[in-house]
Amino acid sequence: MTDHSAMPGHLARRFQQIAVAVFHAEVEAAGFDLTPVQYVALAMLREHPGIDQATLAGLIAYDRTTIGGVIDRLVQKGLMARAVSPRDRRAHVLHLTEAGLAMLAGIRPAVEAAQREMVAVLEPAEAKEFIRLLQKVIAANERDKAPTKPVS
Repeated sequence: MTDHSAMPGHLARRFQQIAVAVFHAEVEAAGFDLTPVQYVALAMLREHPGIDQATLAGLIAYDRTTIGGVIDRLVQKGLMARAVSPRDRRAHVLHLTEAGLAMLAGIRPAVEAAQREMVAVLEPAEAKEFIRLLQKVIAANERDKAPTKPVS
């Protein structure tokens, strides 16, 4: 019989479930309504204003077809705006609204608390090593399996 508690894929899936639950709990307790994917989309757009939908999807390693729904919800919430690209009329560029910028500033303490909570059971050195090991595994595997794509 296979010990699922020693399978990295199973453990990664469980940790992701826990990470999402902790994120939602902290963010909702702070009075915000945002998913982890919506948060990272807003945060990445703050770093790269005016990028298009495909570029945003690449930066956060999210499926190009489903990022549209994420963007639609952020536009509906008034946190992001979409405009026709001046370089390619078929593409849309994305910008944060003032409400989006305010949301990022206001939600930051809750997001930081969630990050701490996810590894709270670990000693500080263990948490640092855990993050380092996650980064190492992701860096070694993302090139072919789930790549992020830099802004071009």
